[in-house]
Amino acid sequence: MTSARLSLAAFVFLAVGTALDAGAQAPLPSAEAQIAAAVLPLPTEMRAGATVLGYRTRGELVTLRRGTNGMTCLALYAIREDFHVACYQDGLEPFMARGRELRAQGVQGPAVDSVRFKELAIGQLQMPAAATLYTVSGAAGSYDATTNTVKDGSLLVVVYVPGATPESLGISSRPSRTAPWLMFPGTPKAHIMISGTMSP
Repeated sequence: MTSARLSLAAFVFLAVGTALDAGAQAPLPSAEAQIAAAVLPLPTEMRAGATVLGYRTRGELVTLRRGTNGMTCLALYAIREDFHVACYQDGLEPFMARGRELRAQGVQGPAVDSVRFKELAIGQLQMPAAATLYTVSGAAGSYDATTNTVKDGSLLVVVYVPGATPESLGISSRPSRTAPWLMFPGTPKAHIMISGTMSP
């Protein structure tokens, strides 16, 4: 390869590397923006009172706002390419926080639940008798920060009922797009899946 080609290759490599570095260092949304986005899954009347966890630096989830209504929302979209935020009743926080901790330690997939279920069985971890979780997800580029809206966003609402079975609740465990159904029946993370929309 000629010196001219080597120089060109080096320039391209440097330019790409610089662009990647710049992308990696893209500023996080402000705390106010993260709070506004994180509470989107909740019913309107519940948004102002929710605790919000988000990011002031990458890799560290911190409290951006302390709430008063027993709900916690996560501004997960701030460090993802796609859009995803979630809100849940505070009683789920130990279970959710333990999952985040295990994944940060390199535990993945079903192994996360294996650890949590064992800890629940010995009383090291607690689950509420029932609790609700709300999420909104969207493809990369679907979120408009100027209007705080998600184009074609998908809302999902689930109600955790640990240990519940189809027999104990009178609900099917067969997945459905038109009716609630019970996922992971008989386990500590059994929950009723409820489809939703972004409209009231």
